[in-house]
Amino acid sequence: MNELKYWLALSKASYSDSRFIKTVLEFFNSPKDAWMASSADLLQINGINCKKVESFAELKRTTNPDDLIRGIEKRKIHVLTIKDQEYPFLLKQIYDAPAVLYIKGDLKSCNADKTLAVVGSRKASNYIMDTLDNLIDGLVGSDVTIISGLALGVDSCSHRAAIRNNLKTIGVIASGLDYVYPKENKDLYKQLAEDKGAIVSEYYPTERPETWKFPKRNRIISGLSKGTLIVEAGLKSGALITARLCLEQNRELMCIPGLVTNPNTEGIYKLVKEGAGLVTNAKDIFEHLNWQYDSTIANSGNIPKINLLDNERKIYEILNLEPKQFDEILVQSKMNVQELMGIITTMELNGLIKQLPGQKYTKIR
Repeated sequence: MNELKYWLALSKASYSDSRFIKTVLEFFNSPKDAWMASSADLLQINGINCKKVESFAELKRTTNPDDLIRGIEKRKIHVLTIKDQEYPFLLKQIYDAPAVLYIKGDLKSCNADKTLAVVGSRKASNYIMDTLDNLIDGLVGSDVTIISGLALGVDSCSHRAAIRNNLKTIGVIASGLDYVYPKENKDLYKQLAEDKGAIVSEYYPTERPETWKFPKRNRIISGLSKGTLIVEAGLKSGALITARLCLEQNRELMCIPGLVTNPNTEGIYKLVKEGAGLVTNAKDIFEHLNWQYDSTIANSGNIPKINLLDNERKIYEILNLEPKQFDEILVQSKMNVQELMGIITTMELNGLIKQLPGQKYTKIR
């Protein structure tokens, strides 16, 4: 415990700069010696510049190691340092692995040998969300762990699909564990922290979410994973940053193809042209990652079949590729207005379709 408080202090006072912490720990005998070192001592280390030492010294003056350890104990947060045996093996292999990990939930229960990162657009299309749902449904009965960033869109979809299929899932966040960001995912945070997996951060619990932390946390998402699946991404998206990190870490990069008319697929097809693996079903993931595929996996879950009446099936097929406006469905179904309104209302109540802004409808499952 005495050593841990100095790990926490080094992490907090350096803004979790893993390379800085690694450098000073290689120079000194212990975290305590590194923390007690003067600015003059730190300046003797190759690769540590004056600006960094000044910034560290300023934060050090307002950082109390004993207060930090009390804060961790009060919050019942599990902490792993890079020297701990339990520290994730895959993450330890990357160039700038976090020196300290703060964890809520049960990281031990997540299979570290079959980890898949899933990242993509925060404003993902209904088509790709439905495709991702179906793909993760195909993993039911396996022991794959889904890793993502607990953001809106693709991240939330992948976490929820994992939970629905009784798969463990890890959320890596860009703030301390005191913060739920975005607030819409409060229930998701609770599920991961209580029994569905774990939430992981490299920041002390009181650290706020900041813009620069989001690209930085992406290296942890890909670093924890055997492979990364990119699900809809524009040319300047954060998902492409994760894709680059995945390749730098010598991990497998995969993509789900999307509608070519969607600007959010431009990044996907760029990656595919550059050699990323193409994924259209769960079996593709197993093949790309050289995992043994059990053909009974897809049939071993408890996902109910959807029983549709003839007219309901017709509506469902019309909505197969993308959301449609009421008038479009009316023309394609060749029904009358009253009949169509009744069927759509019934399908909404049964959770088969949902209405979007602009009187558009999309299928849910």
